[in-house]
Amino acid sequence: MPLILTLTGILVLVVLVAFVHLDTFISFVIVALGIGLAAGMNVVDVGKSIQTGIGGTLGELVLIIGFGAMLGRLVAESGAARRITNVLIGWFGIKNIRWGLAVAGFVIGIPLFYNAGFIIVVPLIFTIAASSGLPIMSVAVPMLASLSVAHGYLPPHPSPSAVAGQLNANIGQTLIYGIIVAIPAIIIAGPIFGQTLTKIKATPNRELFNIREVPDHNLPGAGISFFVALLPVLLLTTFGPLKSAMPDDSFLKTVITLMAEPYIGMLLSVLVAIYALGIRQGQNLKAITKDLEEAVKAIAPILLVIAGAGALKQVFSDSGTSKYIGSLLADAAIPPLILAWGIAAFIRVCVGSATVAGLTTVGIILPLIQSQAIKPELMVLAIGSGSLMFSHINDGGFWLFKEYFNLTIGQTIRTWSVMETIVSIVGLIGVLLLNMVV
Repeated sequence: MPLILTLTGILVLVVLVAFVHLDTFISFVIVALGIGLAAGMNVVDVGKSIQTGIGGTLGELVLIIGFGAMLGRLVAESGAARRITNVLIGWFGIKNIRWGLAVAGFVIGIPLFYNAGFIIVVPLIFTIAASSGLPIMSVAVPMLASLSVAHGYLPPHPSPSAVAGQLNANIGQTLIYGIIVAIPAIIIAGPIFGQTLTKIKATPNRELFNIREVPDHNLPGAGISFFVALLPVLLLTTFGPLKSAMPDDSFLKTVITLMAEPYIGMLLSVLVAIYALGIRQGQNLKAITKDLEEAVKAIAPILLVIAGAGALKQVFSDSGTSKYIGSLLADAAIPPLILAWGIAAFIRVCVGSATVAGLTTVGIILPLIQSQAIKPELMVLAIGSGSLMFSHINDGGFWLFKEYFNLTIGQTIRTWSVMETIVSIVGLIGVLLLNMVV
């Protein structure tokens, strides 16, 4: 019965989100309520479970995602993203432009959420394609593959951050492993696959652009642009290992323990960005604060989706459904990492949202983490890889790509959808290989 309830709940969620087009947060709450009542919980207990799930899931995550959105906004609006791209293109040259764009997309993609990153880099792609004479799809795919990988694999992006939180995975280790797995995924789905797309004709829609133009002479310097964009990575990957190396009774241990907290690293990164990319560039604090407010508004829908997924996960747990499914999965012949990837991929193809796919999978797969010796950081990456599988007509990213590059649906599937599939499969292979050595 619990298994039937779970499958029915996922099916109802798919129908509500993908076909009825009901708000995703409302859909999650309805499904959580239905599963709880059908499992025998009373109304009061279901309500408490939903509230606990929402509060427990958001918790520290609000800080990480909120500060991440602010940092991304400052990197974008200051022109730092453009400076990073220009520098990397200068280093790689026209001959190796696709590789330069892949690296630029990855560096920009770490602090920027996908949609914001897309809006920033597309004008750069158009300019580079026009000046180099290269087919635009062969230029676009390397950069957008990098953005997609960062979005699906790496904290502080919403889905990997939320999944890591629910699996009690170490954010710093997840980031390190994620970068290792990301490199081959970007190489294969980006520059290598991009070279096969030279015959795809695109006529970009330039009327869709609406970004603040920063004159070249006002762009921040290359050094500070790279430093601010990569500061969260430096902080998250440095202080975590240092914490365990310090004596327990030392004051330095206390300071490093504080600095190792992901939200502190993100807060420090935002404060540095406010000064280095805002005040130092001649902006006043009032204008900067307005940008930060807009960044927070933009992530509100994402936080609601994460909250809804947390409610569903908690109902799974409190109703005993998770425990039952865990007992079934513990004896499954499918390796746990592959199973998690497959569940996330299935939900992604059905629902379209990588965030929904990742967070829904956690509620199903969580008991497996508790019953088997699986590194939670690798499980985060397996779920993240699966959540990027074959984006198609039910995914907003699919239409964003199609409309900006003015492609047919067939052309978008041959480019965007195939690129996402490559990212997903190579990501799984990378996780499985990494699992053999860590």
